[in-house]
Amino acid sequence: MSAPEEDRELWDRSAAFHGHSCPGLAIGYKAALYARDLLDLRFSEDEDVVCITENDACGVDAISVILGCTVGKGNLLFRLRGKQAFSFFNRKTGKRLRLVLRDMPKGDKSREEVQREMLDAPPDQLFDVKEPSFALPEAARIFPSAACEGCGEKTAEPYIRLQGGKKVCLDCFSPYGRFM
Repeated sequence: MSAPEEDRELWDRSAAFHGHSCPGLAIGYKAALYARDLLDLRFSEDEDVVCITENDACGVDAISVILGCTVGKGNLLFRLRGKQAFSFFNRKTGKRLRLVLRDMPKGDKSREEVQREMLDAPPDQLFDVKEPSFALPEAARIFPSAACEGCGEKTAEPYIRLQGGKKVCLDCFSPYGRFM
């Protein structure tokens, strides 16, 4: 990988966090570095950087390591569409973009060869840069909890439903599904 020493260290840290190196991890690694450069991003200590990923694949781990986007912090959100696409938002500047992985010719290449090609390729050859079709979500909120009157477990208020005059969690709730 012909990259600055800092970027090589980020690759190593991403692979260590993920548990191994693979082409999927390389996708997220290259996307995070590209978004970092295009939006002038740094590691997010709070929610300044937001990533909305359209997949739950390997590359998401590299985004967490490089940009500090995590589920627990509330700045890594899933909009599952099965696409190798990632939208990045910079809350401080208002800048945003969506990176969509282009088709890559595979042929008879090994996983290692595909990974190497991805790591060596300029990011503008790997991704189409687009505008996200949705707005930046609000910052994470902390909600009060309510006890489910079915199972008794505490549940954040937005996930409580009213059924039969009782407050119930999503696990105890029986949705009305007569209409499609």
